[in-house]
Amino acid sequence: MLSNQLHNGMETAKLLWSRIPSSEDGEVDGVSMLRTSNGNTAESLDYEVIENQAYRYEQAQRGKLYVGYQVVVKWFLALLIGIGTGLAAVFINISVENFAGWKFSLTFSIIQRSYVAGFVIYVLINLVLVFSSVYIVTHFAPAAAGSGIPEIKGYLNGLDIPGILLFRTLIGKIFGSIGSVGGGLALGKEGPLVHTGACIASLLGQGGSTKYHLSLRWLQVFKSDRDRRDLVTCGCAAGVAAAFRAPVGGVLFALEEVTSWWRSQLMWRVFFTSAVVAVVVRTAMGWCKSGKCGHFGSGGFIIWDTSDGQEDYSFGELLPMAVIGVIGGLLGALFNQLTLHITYWRRNYLHKNGNRVKIIEACLISVITSAISFGLPLLRKCNPCPESDPDSGIECPRPPGMYGNYVNFYCGKDKEYNDLATIFFNTQDDAIRNLFSAKTIHEFSAQSLLTFLVMFYTLAVVTFGTAVPAGQFVPGIMIGSTYGRLVGMFVVNFYKKLNVEEGTYALLGAASFLGGSMRMTVSLCVIMVEITNNLKLLPLIMLVLLISKAVGDAFNEGFYEQQARLRGIPLLESRPKYQMRNMKAKEACGNQKVVSFPRIVKVADVVSILQSNIHNGFPVIDHTRNGETLVIGLVLRSHLLVLLQSKVDFQHSPLPCDPAGVSKSIRHNFSEFVKPVSSKGISIEDIHLSSDDLEMYIDLAPFLNPSPYVVPEDMSLTKVYNLFRQLGLRHIFVVPRASRVVGMITRKDLLIEDSEDSANVELQSTSVRGHRQYRMISRDVDVERPLLNGLLVQDHMLG
Repeated sequence: MLSNQLHNGMETAKLLWSRIPSSEDGEVDGVSMLRTSNGNTAESLDYEVIENQAYRYEQAQRGKLYVGYQVVVKWFLALLIGIGTGLAAVFINISVENFAGWKFSLTFSIIQRSYVAGFVIYVLINLVLVFSSVYIVTHFAPAAAGSGIPEIKGYLNGLDIPGILLFRTLIGKIFGSIGSVGGGLALGKEGPLVHTGACIASLLGQGGSTKYHLSLRWLQVFKSDRDRRDLVTCGCAAGVAAAFRAPVGGVLFALEEVTSWWRSQLMWRVFFTSAVVAVVVRTAMGWCKSGKCGHFGSGGFIIWDTSDGQEDYSFGELLPMAVIGVIGGLLGALFNQLTLHITYWRRNYLHKNGNRVKIIEACLISVITSAISFGLPLLRKCNPCPESDPDSGIECPRPPGMYGNYVNFYCGKDKEYNDLATIFFNTQDDAIRNLFSAKTIHEFSAQSLLTFLVMFYTLAVVTFGTAVPAGQFVPGIMIGSTYGRLVGMFVVNFYKKLNVEEGTYALLGAASFLGGSMRMTVSLCVIMVEITNNLKLLPLIMLVLLISKAVGDAFNEGFYEQQARLRGIPLLESRPKYQMRNMKAKEACGNQKVVSFPRIVKVADVVSILQSNIHNGFPVIDHTRNGETLVIGLVLRSHLLVLLQSKVDFQHSPLPCDPAGVSKSIRHNFSEFVKPVSSKGISIEDIHLSSDDLEMYIDLAPFLNPSPYVVPEDMSLTKVYNLFRQLGLRHIFVVPRASRVVGMITRKDLLIEDSEDSANVELQSTSVRGHRQYRMISRDVDVERPLLNGLLVQDHMLG
């Protein structure tokens, strides 16, 4: 029965999904696959090391001292990323808590005299905060809209999306988050904090922002996409660690959710960065406890201590806990599908009408949210306060907006509280703390929880996708903890046990909804343990996460994967498509014509080819003395543009510059070929050449990558996919079967002792003629290479 229901659910989800044009069909916002939803062209990143002569010359000039200097700078940048992200999180939280505190204090003081005037003030304050947020995003930093996690995930997957790591995006993310979260919208600041950490890491990696004259040249050490990728990974982990005060969870989040490549050296730096964030955040919390931060005090940061909650559970409670996991999977999958439909409609119809429509939409949602959060508690009758327990530390009632339970809102007597206002007319952090609280049985009625669940679920679906920075962690926790507490109320009434805490079930509900929506397991489990300070609940959290993820996977993809697809971000997932098993590399190339350059090429031909196509990599071919055609390497479009702009390598003769094999002097630094992260780089339209320049020639041999990755034409596309993704490649050559084998490298050939001179290491390689010794040399060696059948790039890997 269950399998049939899951099968029917999968078919229904597929039917709904088929109604939405996918990015693979090139229909998202009317742009091609490698375009984001805002129309910007998204190119692949060059994670592969281009070993041209400039790179080899630069490596040869570097000694052990420079290598040590690089290591020190990497760790120093990790320290700065942790400090910067921690301070940004402190600033955001202090601002949000103070705006919320002033708002609730002012509103509460006014409603003592007039509820109408209090409602007007409450709506206006929220409206001003949301308007400031959407105005900053629409007019200053369009890339700051949304959570930013799909874009960062695409960047770490090998896709360069313009604008997502700029300085103005960082500013827009910080101040936009303050306005949107402080304005009471049904969204959080955790996703924006991940994006904030990535922006800080990227800016530090490039030495600051040259556009705003905030740059430090001594930090401009790491200019390759590979190094920037590692720094951005540190920033993502720092963002999660700052949002939840969960350093280990931040490391696991970066490993499980956003990165596509990982290695042990990066693990150490990411862990160090998260530890620095934890130190900065806790130091700021200690400083603020003295009252120097206004309304930001013991609350504020997202941490809900449930260590005093339920300590043990019986075997009979596992069934309702499993039910919580199923509910989380169903509601999470439904949430993903609804946000997908609404976001698609919003992006393709509503937001195409301009920034004014985006501002009006956000302001309208702000007014509706304020009216619901203020008006619905007025419809509920107040409940008498329970008998106070001196040991519990819980006071009844408390004024709205203050840390604690039992909010007095529109109550006729002093010793009464409004249970709906306790979670609705409050900040999200304090509302979650109320739902997680122990020793508060029967504080909330089932009617109030159901009302809040339906309304907040609807608001979260509608709000996500507006032109403001928006995270989904805290709204997901709010939704899950609400139905989790409902199940907890049922368990308390059914089992009649004194040790059952409704707050424990609220925590399990929060984990189940996040697992059913975002489909994270290990990192989410650790984050939930760290933010609740309750290791005893670890097995139960694992149980509901596994169930909710399994149920959600039966219907659709995870939340971030769907949003990335909708934005036209072509992610290479961890596993290839099933149909790739029956395809060969040559089939993926199709009937495309490979555009190549000869080694000695005329400048006019280079300009013509660059203007006539948009390819980013070109094979370079040469001819042997016997007239055979050989592939000698790969030259990138960006490198050709640098050569055309500098003109220093133009020559009058159509002959090789070093026919005797002696390299000419290097006229370029390797850093000249690196595209800056804060701009789109050089385009062919930016280059102006005279008629005499067009008649000259360029020898491409010193500037090409002589060792690109090559696969045979009949290799399985599954193996090509895994090679492409795991190595972070941008191009792969597809060639016919080789005619002969030069040698074979095994594991022992790669085990080189550090004490040996790398220029004189003898490797024992196995050849087809027997065991022969090969000596590693630093100069170029001519190797026979077959002619190309095709060139694989990232969009061929997307099935």
